[in-house]
Amino acid sequence: MKLKNKSVIITGAGSGIGKACAELFNQEGANIVLADIHEEDLDKTKGALNPNINSLKYKCDVTSKKDTKNLVNFAIESLGSLDILINCAGVNPRNAPKEYDFEEIWDWVLSVNLKGSYLMCHFAVEKMKENGGGAILNIASIIGLVGYDEEISSGLSSYAHSKGGVVQLTRDMAVGFAKSNIRVNSLCPGYVETKLTQRLLKDKRILKHVKSLHPMGRLAELNEIANAALFLCSDDASFITGVNLPVDGGYTAR
Repeated sequence: MKLKNKSVIITGAGSGIGKACAELFNQEGANIVLADIHEEDLDKTKGALNPNINSLKYKCDVTSKKDTKNLVNFAIESLGSLDILINCAGVNPRNAPKEYDFEEIWDWVLSVNLKGSYLMCHFAVEKMKENGGGAILNIASIIGLVGYDEEISSGLSSYAHSKGGVVQLTRDMAVGFAKSNIRVNSLCPGYVETKLTQRLLKDKRILKHVKSLHPMGRLAELNEIANAALFLCSDDASFITGVNLPVDGGYTAR
């Protein structure tokens, strides 16, 4: 087991990539605090895990300084330490409340995707320093590395702006905390079917187009993203920090 007795927080653990990471990390022996704003989704994730390995639920709004601080403290109190943080909580403009105008959508997306990652890192780093080090993994996106395809975005997508911020947050933290033995990396997944992409990919024409943007000709599987997350969070990646790793079937190589 690559993560036996490691203590982990996963935000956005209720669905998608966060849930996939929780399931794989659980198989690898990690003790996990599952965090999400949707408690019913947390119940589903927890129900899929091995009950013989410690997993706890914590309802958390990552845009809240109070909630994120309390989540980190809860993990320390419950698990004794914090070795790994995965910032997976995220939203997309397509899923914004219908009553939001363009400015409110921008604020909402940046608040969850970028500020949420920043707040979690802020409080986690304090505890990791006390613990002698740790690993942080931010879930960014290929759209944090390149612009959206013109078929999908008008060029003013808050999602791209937020994920670009996560990419730079990762680089800056990696340099700043390297001497504290805290590794900070991000994953930049290609398109994968999750709650964030369902509304887009239900259009068969768009789905065909999106697949064609990946040289491998298909979408990513959730387990493929989770496997990359496991590598970057494990000791197998002990000399890797500051990397924004595309897991994209060649999308960003074009």
